[in-house]
Amino acid sequence: MIVYQADKQTFLDDSFKRDIDVVLAESFARRTGGTVAASEMRAWKASLQEMAKVLNDEDIPHDSGVAIEYKIPQTSKRVDFILTGMGADQNPNVIIVELKQWSEAQRTDKDGIILARRGGRAGDTEGPHPSYQAWSYALLLQGFNEAVYDGGMALKPCAYLHNYESDNVIDHEWYAPYIEKAPLFLKGEAERVKLRNFIKQHVKHGDKARLIYQIENGRIRPSKMLVDSLGKMLKGNQEFILIDDQKVVYESARAIAKAASDDKKQVVIVQGGPGTGKSVLAINLLVELSRLGLVTKYVSKNAAPRAVYESKLTGVLRRTEFSNLFSGSGAFMESDANCFDALIVDEAHRLNEKSDLYGNRGENQIKELIQAAKCTIFFVDDDQRVTLKDVGHSGEIRRWAELLGTRVTSHELASQFRCNGSDGYLAWLDNTLEIRPTANERLDPREFDFQVLASPNEVHALIEEKNRANNKARVVAGYCWKWPSKRKPDQIDIVIAEHNYRKRWNLDRDGSLWIVAPKSVEEVGCIHTSQGLELDYIGVIIGPDLVVRDGKVVCQPERRATSDRSLRGYKKLFKADPLSAKRRADEIIKNTYRTLMTRGMKGCYVYCTDPETAEYLKSRLAMPQPAAGAAANVKVLPFRKMPKGEVKPYVNALPVIDLKFAAGAFGDSQVFDPADAEWVAIPDGVKPGQGLFIAQVIGESMNRRIPNGAWCVFRANPAGSKQGKVVVAQHRSIHDVDLGGSYTVKVYQSEKAAGDDGGWHHELIVLKPDTSAAGYAPIVIEGEGLEGLAIVAELVKVL
Repeated sequence: MIVYQADKQTFLDDSFKRDIDVVLAESFARRTGGTVAASEMRAWKASLQEMAKVLNDEDIPHDSGVAIEYKIPQTSKRVDFILTGMGADQNPNVIIVELKQWSEAQRTDKDGIILARRGGRAGDTEGPHPSYQAWSYALLLQGFNEAVYDGGMALKPCAYLHNYESDNVIDHEWYAPYIEKAPLFLKGEAERVKLRNFIKQHVKHGDKARLIYQIENGRIRPSKMLVDSLGKMLKGNQEFILIDDQKVVYESARAIAKAASDDKKQVVIVQGGPGTGKSVLAINLLVELSRLGLVTKYVSKNAAPRAVYESKLTGVLRRTEFSNLFSGSGAFMESDANCFDALIVDEAHRLNEKSDLYGNRGENQIKELIQAAKCTIFFVDDDQRVTLKDVGHSGEIRRWAELLGTRVTSHELASQFRCNGSDGYLAWLDNTLEIRPTANERLDPREFDFQVLASPNEVHALIEEKNRANNKARVVAGYCWKWPSKRKPDQIDIVIAEHNYRKRWNLDRDGSLWIVAPKSVEEVGCIHTSQGLELDYIGVIIGPDLVVRDGKVVCQPERRATSDRSLRGYKKLFKADPLSAKRRADEIIKNTYRTLMTRGMKGCYVYCTDPETAEYLKSRLAMPQPAAGAAANVKVLPFRKMPKGEVKPYVNALPVIDLKFAAGAFGDSQVFDPADAEWVAIPDGVKPGQGLFIAQVIGESMNRRIPNGAWCVFRANPAGSKQGKVVVAQHRSIHDVDLGGSYTVKVYQSEKAAGDDGGWHHELIVLKPDTSAAGYAPIVIEGEGLEGLAIVAELVKVL
């Protein structure tokens, strides 16, 4: 929608002979039926009269087009002023002008962000620099408006701050990358002449406003250049390779989004715990659906996942032409129904009911997202809601989808890639934090590198050491310390006096990119800048909001910092319903630490401000911890290790692979990388063969066939009947008491039934132990559960 459009001469007449603000208000009323606030009319009058002075030049064609307040489709963004015409070469040019009445601002250290008074009652607030704003609008049009990119229109963005004098703030070199893309013009006659010359350089001939008509009516879809660039960045990027059930969900969601339409709306709910690859899958879908020509956005409530995944995709920390593919969850309050083909909502458990700075606009973010798209894909973990305002439970998403008459498809990601692939660690953490009871009462630190250290300094030193390898280690903490450095940068936030530990929160300087920003390892992160993201190693400071007393986990919401908004409203809720308030606060505090303690893929190092809590965590470990920084025990193999230069895979050597890794590495959608394994000479009596590997079997469940600790040869992805064979099976419902994961080594038995089509199908599959030891029961899988069962390998020989 465009509030006002005319040629240049008509715009000058409306500005000098009439009240341009009244003309715009009347036009707005005709187009929308709405009214305009007096403050906005005053802003129109002041800025547009300045633009009229700029355009009042005979060398600027009278029949060039003018558009005011153009609302960019699929967004809430409005372009203040557009001028169109033809260049000296008769090619179409479009000048985009961002108008501001500012007279002062404050620089920030954040990319493209400046502090200024933007109207309303909020005072000075952070937001995009005007040059960045103009440039980003040009990129939106260039990337998604078919009339622009197919019509060969050249977009020329700029910013005009007619009340602002140069002060080395608004025009500071920090903002130079965006000022170069969208020139900045300030107060004074000399600046007005510069802007006029900028316009005359690009508009030599009029177009009778034809370009504006084409822009307003242009079809909205991603440009080929945009999707080709996206595809090239994703291709070969190891961080975004899909494996196992990620690939299955990807293909299903792709097909559903492709088939969705206005009258066949779809909602896809993808549930998965920490490290199951939700965000990797989301980025793959963003790229693929865009490649298919679907207007798609990646959405998250928190800015950190958006910023970090954009930087990982593009390889740069600054904003790029792809930034418009990423959006906050509160941007869809005014979106037209089904204006997007697909919205991919990551970290959907963090969705709020209301939007905007004060949380008082809109009806419900879940409802708004479903209404705005033909297909909405929600990635959710119900155990990662960490504030009282988080409403994105899978049940609530399903409820809204059904209320809106939308078909719902559900998927679950079960394969664990974080925490060293250790489902056992996650189950232990749930049990230890008393989130839910599990069979994992003790954690073997050799299974996952978990250490409880005596001081925060030890944690930080160990994390800094780990970080030197690849910038993938950080320290985080519960939000139990205030944030004075936000207002006074020289202040220290986190002080633990007994250890002389003094650190600043990450929240200001590095902002959303803290987890990847250089030197941010010196700071301490929090739930808001780490949720949805992963590292190799995480250090966690557990504050006084979670303590252990007499062996029970006790949450103390009153010990959270007052600057933390996650428990805002708790006191009011407690007065109305104390039991419900305490239950919800406990859930949030426990979920917060669960989330923080699962950010590390390889290790987690913890310091507790409360000594009893530290002793409790230590008591839940199965054996003494290694000293801080000590190397892990080196496994001594009873085989001859082959030098790399002599290895002929599967001819003279076999890989030695941990069964836990094998269970996640040999799926149909993943190719085993020989470079990841240690190769040993083929043992005597073993015939070489493709897909063979050696692994050690721990436990007594198969002791009649496989002694505890025996080394065995297995064949990956076995073909043919498995009846009566010893197999490695994987299923999300399995928890093997010996192996500590969602896989097991058992004897395979199945029962089949004939189908109506003359074929057959499994009715149930039994995974039977073969042991003289008590306490091992068969695992029976039937019904819908059969779909999630994978036979990873079969036993070839016990060595």
